[in-house]
Amino acid sequence: IRPPQSGYVRPCQTGRMSVIENSKLTVVGAGSVGSSTAYAALIRGSARHVALYDIATEKVEAEVLDLAHGTQFTGTSDIVGGSDLSVVEGSHVVVITAGAKQKPGQTRIELASTNAGILRAMMPQLLEAAPNAIYVIVTNPCDVLTVLAQEATGLPPERVFASGTVLDTSRLRWLLARRAGVSTSSVHAQIIGEHGDTEFPHWSRATIGSVPILDWRPAGGAPMTEAELEQIAVDVRDAAYTVIRGKGATNYAIGLSSARIVEAILHDEHAIMPVSTVLDDFHGISGVALSVPSIVSASGAAPIRQTDFSDRELDLLRHSADALRSVADSLRA
Repeated sequence: IRPPQSGYVRPCQTGRMSVIENSKLTVVGAGSVGSSTAYAALIRGSARHVALYDIATEKVEAEVLDLAHGTQFTGTSDIVGGSDLSVVEGSHVVVITAGAKQKPGQTRIELASTNAGILRAMMPQLLEAAPNAIYVIVTNPCDVLTVLAQEATGLPPERVFASGTVLDTSRLRWLLARRAGVSTSSVHAQIIGEHGDTEFPHWSRATIGSVPILDWRPAGGAPMTEAELEQIAVDVRDAAYTVIRGKGATNYAIGLSSARIVEAILHDEHAIMPVSTVLDDFHGISGVALSVPSIVSASGAAPIRQTDFSDRELDLLRHSADALRSVADSLRA
């Protein structure tokens, strides 16, 4: 099936862009994460057209067929796909999930060499097919791969960024909500830094509603302690390892979080999300991609430079940057 023609961004009277008409999302990679992302985007109506691209012809055609069979129940979105690069043409957003998957006990950083090679070969082809798209990298280690993708393509940092700690933040809010006895949407807390072992919660700005996290008193319960918060941070950091050990891969939640990022772009929401962009003098950090609170819109992702951190959090952010810079340098050698 031929991909639809590209739509356009309609400006609104405020000067901001509005919803992209006839919007198209392409998901690259028909594995468990890519297929789950396409599935989530169809169910949520994230884009008018959803495409799935993979070099494995039989696999991607089967996934597209399976998804297409359910489109009676998914509203107005449609699904196309295949192993021909023309599938990507006309995309407004390209979500990249292709690569080797993380094995039980393996860190995201240990995936770096294999997936860096895949990304370097793929990015020029994708950019030729969709030169005006915004690229969201989900393949791990997503922070390192974002730096390499930005260098390989010359795209401005706002147009190629990683899903970062958007999912980690959802995990954090779910755990805090259960402990506080409130809805997840009432928890305002974010995970910062690497999407991986050096990530950390932004506790100094975390609240339940408008109440600082340590001041919250659950009905009939005791307030949270610093020791509890430390354990929650560990549980968030290790959550992916737990899921991978039990079922072999994480896919549903990352699919949903990726679809949510796509919506913020296509709907020009100016939503604040902890996505991972290549930083330029962000609290003195440059040249590495880290997740920090960023504004996500039709223009891409822009870090919020006014974000405040405690002294300890700044130390943790710099530690995260140093760890990722070391990995990226090793892959350039």
